[in-house]
Amino acid sequence: MQRFKNILMLYNQSVGDDAALDRATALAKRNGARLTVLEVIERMPSLAAAPFGSSASEQRDLHGRYFDERRALIERLVDPLRQEGVEVDGAVAQGKVFLAIVRAVLRDGFDLVVMTADSLRGLRSITFGSNSMHVMRKCPCPVWVMKPKAERRFHRILAAVDPGPSDAPLNPLDVKILEMASSLARMEDCHLDIANAWDYIGTDLDTSRSEIDDTIRDRLVTVNMAERKAAVDRLLGEVDLGGLSFDVHLPRGNPSLLIPELVAEHAVDLIVMGTATRSGIAGFLIGTTAEDVLRQVDCSVLTLKPNGFVSPVALEG
Repeated sequence: MQRFKNILMLYNQSVGDDAALDRATALAKRNGARLTVLEVIERMPSLAAAPFGSSASEQRDLHGRYFDERRALIERLVDPLRQEGVEVDGAVAQGKVFLAIVRAVLRDGFDLVVMTADSLRGLRSITFGSNSMHVMRKCPCPVWVMKPKAERRFHRILAAVDPGPSDAPLNPLDVKILEMASSLARMEDCHLDIANAWDYIGTDLDTSRSEIDDTIRDRLVTVNMAERKAAVDRLLGEVDLGGLSFDVHLPRGNPSLLIPELVAEHAVDLIVMGTATRSGIAGFLIGTTAEDVLRQVDCSVLTLKPNGFVSPVALEG
């Protein structure tokens, strides 16, 4: 299935950027998409090297020459891709990395961002202030953050979903997650894992959990497991999984702990997961569960936004 038509790839000469560029190029070829390779300069070179007493115009000229050098480097990087038939552009911007990326998406309508995780250890050390987390929070299109030493080919992809009760409408975000994960699994010819971590809450009981009789507790678990399985089965019925090798996991417990455990146990290369909303603010933020998962896994992550997402970042001017 052709999903991406306008891909933005961040290339800041970091460890892993070449692998991320290979991935973005393969996606562009597979989808017949346009690819833009962007370098973002957060800090200009020090003007201490300029002659003492240099005029403002001479200082601007120094910066201009530096920009020209960076543009030339990006052009040398993308020119071989053009020779392979990829429709590709090179670009250089100045400013904060996450703002430059999000504004480029808002301005030019990119439908996928590919970038390398900030930390050399993948996503384990991502903090709230990192470029990766900022982009995943605020970018209006899917964001694919690759660990620096990602494999050239994926062997397992995990779709993390959370369907509601079987009698409630399906969450469109879950459908998007499963569609995306299954499409990529076909492209990579790899195994697909579908996971829904869950737990029950005895809201219909007057007593606290600690006082629930074991028989009642077991019945609650059985009923909730059946309900969860029915919801996941209904989700599976909405997406074509024909020809794919896949497993469904329904572990009971905290998703923030169980999803990373599944990733480690099955040597998952890529998680496809969604972001959650918080009401009462402008725009959406990545959910607490997603943030907790990202801090614990050491694999690449593709995050998708819910329908109606509005980025809190505004275009300049």
